[in-house]
Amino acid sequence: MHFRKNFALTLLAAALAAAAIPASAVTLRIGNQGDALSMDPHSLNESLQISVDENVYEPLVMRDREFKLAPALATSWKQTAPTVWRFDLRKGVQFHDGTPFTADDVIFSYERAKSEGSDMKTYVGQIKEVRKINDHAVDIITNAPFPILPELFTHWDMMSKKWCEANQATKPVDRRKGIENAASFKANGTGPFRLRERQPNVRTVFARNHNYWGKVDGNVDEVIFNVIGNDSTRVAALLSGEIDVMEPVPVQDVERIKAVANLKVLQGPELRIIFLGMDQKRDELLFSNVKGKNPFKDKRVRQAFYQAIDIEGIKRTVMRGASTPAALMIPPQVNGFAPDLAKRLPFDVEASKKLLAEAGYPNGFEVSMNCPNDRYVNDGPICQAVAANLARVGVKIKLEVETKGTYFPKILRRDTSFYMLGWTASTVDAHNMMFPILSTPGEGGRGQFNLGAFSNARIDELTDKVAAETDMKKRNEMIREAMKIHQDEVGHIPLHQQGLNWAAKKNIELVQWPDNGMMWKYITVK
Repeated sequence: MHFRKNFALTLLAAALAAAAIPASAVTLRIGNQGDALSMDPHSLNESLQISVDENVYEPLVMRDREFKLAPALATSWKQTAPTVWRFDLRKGVQFHDGTPFTADDVIFSYERAKSEGSDMKTYVGQIKEVRKINDHAVDIITNAPFPILPELFTHWDMMSKKWCEANQATKPVDRRKGIENAASFKANGTGPFRLRERQPNVRTVFARNHNYWGKVDGNVDEVIFNVIGNDSTRVAALLSGEIDVMEPVPVQDVERIKAVANLKVLQGPELRIIFLGMDQKRDELLFSNVKGKNPFKDKRVRQAFYQAIDIEGIKRTVMRGASTPAALMIPPQVNGFAPDLAKRLPFDVEASKKLLAEAGYPNGFEVSMNCPNDRYVNDGPICQAVAANLARVGVKIKLEVETKGTYFPKILRRDTSFYMLGWTASTVDAHNMMFPILSTPGEGGRGQFNLGAFSNARIDELTDKVAAETDMKKRNEMIREAMKIHQDEVGHIPLHQQGLNWAAKKNIELVQWPDNGMMWKYITVK
């Protein structure tokens, strides 16, 4: 087993680096199917990268153990006018290199997060200007009233202006173009852990920041983050004691791990919806045998794809019951969920064939499908199941399953005709799905992850109104209207809400957030 050999070598390297760690230090060894693709917190809006990087970098507003909003690098915030928010910044905070955190870093982090190459534009797209009041206060001016602004800031991390300038990293790493800079491999945050060693796609080592401004509600001094892509190898590493925590647990191994005396499985619903997207903008698909036209511009084709998918079969055979079929692009736990719309179109092969024939494709057509194999729970097998389902109605899928390191740059460049993606409304509010996913691609992060360019003017209008509305009844009515339009148009094809499966030794206490975030400062090894 290659992992065991590599693990022995990494243990030797860890031993050589351990001179700086007290003998009583607590080391936590994590095994994950994928890696954070960069240490740059503005480079990729992807849950694993966010989860890893936010142990090093921090936002103005964070989530506490219970996933509720809490002060982070801002101690307080309030609206002083309909479009003005005053944020008081925490005093005495230092970046890992000793540089003080000030309002200048907030302004710099805003400019960086909205710049070309940033994948975090959607978190700052409502901002018109960040104005310095003094070193420890800023006014954030929005384009229009935006009452949920603090919720949007939980993944907008602060970077040091001085450090970025010194390291030629003033612009984010652009994953679409494969461009990297010092922020890819180095890090200088304010968080409870420092980056010590970085070996992309192998292992990354983090050490406790003993100058951290806040309380660390755990006892971990060192985290060794191991990338173990093969499911069976990752499970074997946990069973043998070579790692202490693993994520995710393959659904087929959940019961097996539960049966081991010194191990436990942590499970819960995730806020993520897994869905399929289709190119609805180009006049001709990039990778298809249909020339001179784009079948996905026809709603009948999109609906035919939807009704060809046996979502209950995927739940039963691929997900082993660890998923909830979805009819909407948000799960029930997110504000704005409309229960009366939560019924999927029926799985109906004959209806699908009829729709394709009516649209002019009685024999189906060929199209490529882009999928990751180290991003979601059973992502590769899900795509294989979708391809098999579509084959039954004459659609031939050229499946391109690859690591997220190549998958994300490709789909974020929109070099895709048909793709699978997942989205977590991190604000626990529907607007955080409507603005980046349902809206027509535009400025300030609008439609940034609407990779197939679905477009509806009424949804765009409702998205702006939802952003500014404070009356919750009116707001939820507008959210429902937008989701109904999207559902009727089959703008995307929602598949399911996946469940969270982590495993750990029983002597380890973890907090499992519903966005799949793992904060190491909340981990205790007994």
